[in-house]
Amino acid sequence: MPASARQVTRDDIIPDADHARRRAERRATLLPIKALRRIALGPFCTLYFESFDTMLFQIQEMLLTEKGGAAQVEDELAAYNPLIPQGRELVATVMFEIDEPVRRAAILGGLGGVEDHFFLRIGETRAPGRPEGDIERTRADGKASSVHFLRFALTDSDAAAFRDPAVPILVGCDHPRYGHLAAIGAASRAELARDLA
Repeated sequence: MPASARQVTRDDIIPDADHARRRAERRATLLPIKALRRIALGPFCTLYFESFDTMLFQIQEMLLTEKGGAAQVEDELAAYNPLIPQGRELVATVMFEIDEPVRRAAILGGLGGVEDHFFLRIGETRAPGRPEGDIERTRADGKASSVHFLRFALTDSDAAAFRDPAVPILVGCDHPRYGHLAAIGAASRAELARDLA
């Protein structure tokens, strides 16, 4: 399937009973890949770069746990297919992971609009993260959601540079209250480059 047309379809979905039997094996295969696609950014934020495989597994998990049957499939496809990169982009689920509720509320309360401050730095160029427009991720009181979905569109030259090990790649956030940069290591770069046509 061309990278610009990746979508999970009903034909990709296996019956719940088959998924349940193969679940441990599929998870074990996917875990090292997911580890390469997980980039920590500062003390509380993690970017999980999604792919066809991560979204297919997530859909299968939702179908297995919620037991909605055939009627649920279309809703899950509609929810998760937009998170599959389409050839000249990377797509990330961004999570602010703070276990303690009072501290989480205080930190997220100061991060309004953070979804507009993420970027990839590819050498000297900058590819901004664009939030998915499904729902507003900052409340009227200025509190940020703990989960965001971002799309990083790359030019042809960005994609070529992303594959060049001599070009440094960073992911960052320049929100005034959460300014952090993290390098994307060689193994993670190689894995993420598979998303690019």
